[in-house]
Amino acid sequence: MPRGTDDSPPPPGPGGSGRHRSHHAPDMDAPSHRWWVLSVVSLAQLMVVLDATIVNIALPSAQRALGFSDGNRQWIVTAYALAFGSLLLFGGRLADLIGRKRAFLIGLIGFAVASAVGGGAPSFEVLVAARAVQGMFGALLAPAALSLLTTTFTLPKERAKAFGIYGAIAGGGGAVGLLLGGLLTEYLDWRWCLYVNLLFAAIAFFGGLRLLSPESTVNRPNLDIPGTVLVSGGLFCIVYGFSDAQRHGWSAPSTWGFLVAGGVLLIVFVWWQRRAPNPLLPLRVLADRDRGASYLALFISGAGIFGVFLFLTFYLQRTLSYSPVTTGLAFLPMVAVIMAGSVVTTNSLVPRVGAKPIVPTGMLLSAGAMAWLTTLDRTSTYAAHVLPPTLVLGLGLGMIFATGLNLATAGVTERDAGVASAMVNTSQQVGGSIGTSLLNTLATSAATHFVVGKRPSPTLADRAQLHSFMVAYWWSAGFFAVGFVVTLLLYRRGVPRSLLGDPNANAPTAPAPP
Repeated sequence: MPRGTDDSPPPPGPGGSGRHRSHHAPDMDAPSHRWWVLSVVSLAQLMVVLDATIVNIALPSAQRALGFSDGNRQWIVTAYALAFGSLLLFGGRLADLIGRKRAFLIGLIGFAVASAVGGGAPSFEVLVAARAVQGMFGALLAPAALSLLTTTFTLPKERAKAFGIYGAIAGGGGAVGLLLGGLLTEYLDWRWCLYVNLLFAAIAFFGGLRLLSPESTVNRPNLDIPGTVLVSGGLFCIVYGFSDAQRHGWSAPSTWGFLVAGGVLLIVFVWWQRRAPNPLLPLRVLADRDRGASYLALFISGAGIFGVFLFLTFYLQRTLSYSPVTTGLAFLPMVAVIMAGSVVTTNSLVPRVGAKPIVPTGMLLSAGAMAWLTTLDRTSTYAAHVLPPTLVLGLGLGMIFATGLNLATAGVTERDAGVASAMVNTSQQVGGSIGTSLLNTLATSAATHFVVGKRPSPTLADRAQLHSFMVAYWWSAGFFAVGFVVTLLLYRRGVPRSLLGDPNANAPTAPAPP
């Protein structure tokens, strides 16, 4: 594997000329352009992230308007997750093959058109199809956006700032979606939860068209079609299997059948990647310990965070009777702490001590916060009981997300930037799908078992619901506790060479001594 270089001619960076830029020298053509690129890329990432939650708030209104059943309602969310999760690796490699700027702009256009069709959908079927197309183009857009950031910011200090901001958006975008969805649904119409993407996409498109320079695609490897089919099919089966568990339970043949099929396809995919002449996911991308630990950290935190966004939303609206807008506002302090924690962590802590003490500490804080949330009951208040644990959680997530995003893409060659970025999104998306289905199933079972043998009363249903929330919080705490152990064992001590601007950081290294 080349040491910090690419086989293809050095492409022009997003900020300017076509000369080769080293890991040590900044782009002197237009130093301000890099920060405008960050703004454009972050806006696109925000659109993709908040779209996973903004539609949830609009679902009841959409159901009344289009007349679909409760059983079909989940397909509005599942269609997006299936397309997005299963095509991310393909989208990442496609961005490497056709150029990141081209992939970014195509993704924005497709996402905007699908959003417009979904917003004007006259029927349930059209809305589901539009959400699936949104997911398809999101799978091209998200890796292209992150890989643009990876190849634009190569100086360690600037990279830390950029990934701190980007990590804050990745961690807090879901909560922003809840607030924005509540505002649009309450004061305009549910359709604006989709139409609003047109504004985001238009700004990001014209910004990208102006600021990004096309890369050279000379000597790019051919697309690994067998690998694409295997991994897309495997991820589709995994995401669908966990989604199916929410509807039919874990014992249903459709649930375990898809999960087994997905596992087999992914095993065959790994086998094929070791033999393919132009692998879709070069295993060298996963070989670095810090990068592998970062993917696992993002996967685990993606599963655990749904314990907050899903069940705390239910608690605030059903138990404390908050409106959708008030619920969204209740998450804002946590988002602010995520942002502050992300920036401080990547700028001040990781460059000094590395990821090993940072990410495990974030996992511990998050686990403690989830355990703290189990104390909530019908008499709890926001300021005294909800706000403190969510602030602690925000601090923990800020330490995890920004650090994980940074190390997951640090030290990769430009040839692999897209697929490495796609692995970040894949880790989060599959983790989120697994977390949602597991926690939903466990919470539902807990509520059912809670009422068995008890005399029906007006408060029994409320107590059962609170008990189900508590079970979900405990399991989320368990996810983060596992994350603490995993990241503590896998991350190397010290500051990674890739964050110090070492031009040889991409070279394969021998395993670090214990």
